Amino acid sequence: MAGEEPILSTTAGQFATAHFDAATMAGRYATALFDLAREASAIDAVKGDLERFNALLAESPDLTRLVRSPVFSAAEQLQALSAVLERAGIAGLAAKFLKLVTANRRLFAVRDMIKAYYELVAEHKGEATAEVTVAERLKDDHVAALRSALKAVSGKDVDLDIRIDPTIIGGLVVKLGSRMVDTSLRTRLNAIRHAMKEAR
Repeated sequence: MAGEEPILSTTAGQFATAHFDAATMAGRYATALFDLAREASAIDAVKGDLERFNALLAESPDLTRLVRSPVFSAAEQLQALSAVLERAGIAGLAAKFLKLVTANRRLFAVRDMIKAYYELVAEHKGEATAEVTVAERLKDDHVAALRSALKAVSGKDVDLDIRIDPTIIGGLVVKLGSRMVDTSLRTRLNAIRHAMKEAR
C-alpha cells in the first residue's frame, strides 16, 4: 500500500542503529511493528502471518538453521526467506517486517520478536499469553481444550504461543505469564495429555 514503504524505511533507520541486548532489541522491533499494524488496522492480520511463520520455524530444521546460523549472509538469508514467505502466502506488513529484520542481520532474534508482538497484542486486547511447549503438534480440539482450561484459571481469554520440542518429558509444558502453571491447572492439563496419547 502507498504510504507503508516510507514508514518502514524510516523504521529501518531506527532499527539499524539499535545496539542493545536481544530481549530489549526484540521488544523494540515488536513495538515498532505493533505501532505500524495498529495504524494500518492490521494487528490480527500481522499476528496471523507471524503465527504461520512461527509454525514453519517449529516444523522445519532447515528454516531454523537459516534463521540462527551466522554462516549465511544477509543476502542469502533474504533470498531464502523471500521464497519461504511466498510459498506460505505471508505478505504485506508481516513479510516486509521479516525481510527488514533479515536485512538488518537480526533474524536470529525473530522468535523473541514474534513472542513480544504476541504479548503486545494480548495486552492491547486485555488477554493473557501462555507459552506452550509440546512434544508434537496439537490437534485443534486439544488447543481448544487447553485454551479453555487456561481461561478458567486466569479469568481472561488466553492466547497460545505454541512451540514444538520432541525432547520434552510429559509431552506438554505450559507457562502462563511469568510463572509455570500451578496445581489448579494440573488436573486439566493431565486430561489433555491423556487425550493426546489416546489420539495417536
